[in-house]
Amino acid sequence: MDVLDDNGNVIPKSSQESKRVLAGVLGILLGVFGIHKFVLGYTNEGIILLSITIVTCGIGGAVTSIIGLVEGIIYLTKSDEEFVYMYQINKKGWF
Repeated sequence: MDVLDDNGNVIPKSSQESKRVLAGVLGILLGVFGIHKFVLGYTNEGIILLSITIVTCGIGGAVTSIIGLVEGIIYLTKSDEEFVYMYQINKKGWF
């Protein structure tokens, strides 16, 4: 089955390995630290999540953990092709 983008174009199959499951599980479990962002290569976004948690002495961790939970669920509900296209090829940083 072909995967279509927002414009209805067929997304070509990628030979890249999908990090979907790893990033999804880490987003759910360790999203408060932004570990899932570092796994995907989003260093700036990971540093933002980590610094919010550290600078607020963990109080901001409530917000970053919700972000990690939502992103982890989004990652796990996408197919491998959609995930690779959206987060590894196009580098969509947030949600």
